[in-house]
Amino acid sequence: MKTPKLSALYKDFAEDLFPESMEIVFRDGSGKASSLHYEKVEWQVDGQTRGLRYGENPDQSAALYRPVACNLALADGQLIQAPGDLVTNAQLLQFGKHPGKTNLTDVDSALTILRYLMDTPACAIMKHNNPSGVAIASTVAEAYHEAYFADRVAAFGGAVIFNRELDLDTARAIAESYCEVVAAPAFADGVMKIFAAKKNLRVMSLPGIEKLARYAPVRNVEFKTLLDGGCITQLSFASAVRSSDDLLPARTVYKEIEYSVRREPTKQELSDMLFGWAVEAGVTSNSVIYVKNGRTVGIGTGEQDRVGVAEIARDKAYRKLEDRLCWERYGKAWNEWQDSPAQKLQLAEEVRSLHGGLGGSVMVSDAFFPFRDGLLVGAHEGVGAVIQPGGSMRDWDVIEACNEHDVAMKFTGQRSFRH
Repeated sequence: MKTPKLSALYKDFAEDLFPESMEIVFRDGSGKASSLHYEKVEWQVDGQTRGLRYGENPDQSAALYRPVACNLALADGQLIQAPGDLVTNAQLLQFGKHPGKTNLTDVDSALTILRYLMDTPACAIMKHNNPSGVAIASTVAEAYHEAYFADRVAAFGGAVIFNRELDLDTARAIAESYCEVVAAPAFADGVMKIFAAKKNLRVMSLPGIEKLARYAPVRNVEFKTLLDGGCITQLSFASAVRSSDDLLPARTVYKEIEYSVRREPTKQELSDMLFGWAVEAGVTSNSVIYVKNGRTVGIGTGEQDRVGVAEIARDKAYRKLEDRLCWERYGKAWNEWQDSPAQKLQLAEEVRSLHGGLGGSVMVSDAFFPFRDGLLVGAHEGVGAVIQPGGSMRDWDVIEACNEHDVAMKFTGQRSFRH
């Protein structure tokens, strides 16, 4: 029996098994019905009508549906269904390989972050539904540069999403590396000519990004189907922290003694707190991230304990800075550089002296620190401030740890789990 070539799996389309429309009906105790109505999204590809290429894996059929009507009312009668004018309404300017589920969910996860960062040019590079790097800057080119070098290795094969028109200089920089998807609200003249040379690149125009800020408070209905066919329904996450006025003082009372963080954050630390909390909305939990000067420094995702994920994010900060300096100075990847062991050792010592770039950064946690040990991972690297939900029974001890290390801290009063 001849064994099929596995690489061929990624070149074929999975059979589309899904119908042209979908309706989800909710009924209350009296039998009164409210519903969500959807229609399938398809494109013309090589003269054929196609839906999604496949799902999370090549042997999983998948479909994308656009909301077309809604009479579902929850939370004081407010409609919660958005109009489907972002990823669902994307214009595919260049197909490359036809998009699958993961390509679209990566773009959507980026928009989950960028909806809180619309006041300035921003770039989010996504990989497996998590950011490898996110940055804000005065220009699109600078935002891309910082997001890319936040984790140059993980950015390979990722999705690059912008909240501003993509210019020629940035397009040239993108073309120097390999990514699978580029998405932006618009593209300057000549950009598509540059991308045309990247045969497998998918390019998506998202004109709805111009209205992305209005999605900051929006909640939709999310569905998770269980193995036995059961289904969990929930309202989606919306950040309650969108300005410094929304932050809460790190304060608690324990055994009739009030504990509070003594040092207030600087203006830059406050800015990084808000930036970091925005990024956190698109990171898979359990997570801890470090940010500094409007860019991610280390991102830890999907772990089971808070100390471990803080350490992973710390260790990644060290490794990514080693790779960045090696690439910028010698044009070589850290893991492949064997020419000069002495220079490599010297560079590693430099990164250690800089604490992986973590000195003065902001540590962001999607849930409270149950003990001081998680926070101390960052404090020992010189982080300047911490943002976390608060609410632990041992907040008092975490506050004491901040005061012992002259670290500022604010509470959000809101957890940001994402599974």
